[in-house]
Amino acid sequence: MGGAIARGLAKGTIVGAADITVSDPSEKILQQLHQEFPDMTILTDNRVAVSEADFVVVAVKPWLMKSVLAELPLQPHQVLVSVAAGITFDQLVEYTAAPEQTMFRLVPNTAMSQLESMTLIASRLATPEHERLMVEIFNEMGLAMLVPESQIAATTALTSCGIAYVLKYIQAAMQAGVEMGLYPKDAQRMVAQSVKGAAALILNNDTHPSVEIDKVTTPGGITIKGINELEHNGFSSAIIRAMKASC
Repeated sequence: MGGAIARGLAKGTIVGAADITVSDPSEKILQQLHQEFPDMTILTDNRVAVSEADFVVVAVKPWLMKSVLAELPLQPHQVLVSVAAGITFDQLVEYTAAPEQTMFRLVPNTAMSQLESMTLIASRLATPEHERLMVEIFNEMGLAMLVPESQIAATTALTSCGIAYVLKYIQAAMQAGVEMGLYPKDAQRMVAQSVKGAAALILNNDTHPSVEIDKVTTPGGITIKGINELEHNGFSSAIIRAMKASC
């Protein structure tokens, strides 16, 4: 995810590659980034990497966050951005021993690599200018939304976990297509484009799924038969239960 964020920043218009420093213990990962973005600074020393940073993005597994933050010489003017799932602001304050530090929690999803992430942003002691900048930056990698920290768990279920449920639908629909005589690759493209189109209808028109469903469910038609079959088999309930389980 750290690499995806670095690539997304470099491809955007707000932060240039020359303004990005990436630190990682893997030389291979760093060299791949450097080949794509020669102006990007790559290091294997976290302390050096953050020394002149305005924003410090820490994208590590949750169980590594405490040890990584312990070695970072954060300055009061720096903004800490955590991409570690489940690590609260209270824990970040404990790990940094910096109760006055401006902090953000960032929850992207894997579509960040395609600049199509749904990114959730929670803030602590941030100015309105900092919040606007964060939203603008991550809007360039998809769609970004400010949420209170109390909603992070629920919104993560809908977005970071939820993308897997959408992919599961695509996979299941592909299997149906194959059973009905389609080649897998053809079925995959058809279903994926249909999902992309459905999302575009909602996002571009500020409409509601029920409104768009009504447009294709003519009385006695084939679509309503399929919709009712989904409901008879607990489709909506399964989605709701999956989201709640992830939360």
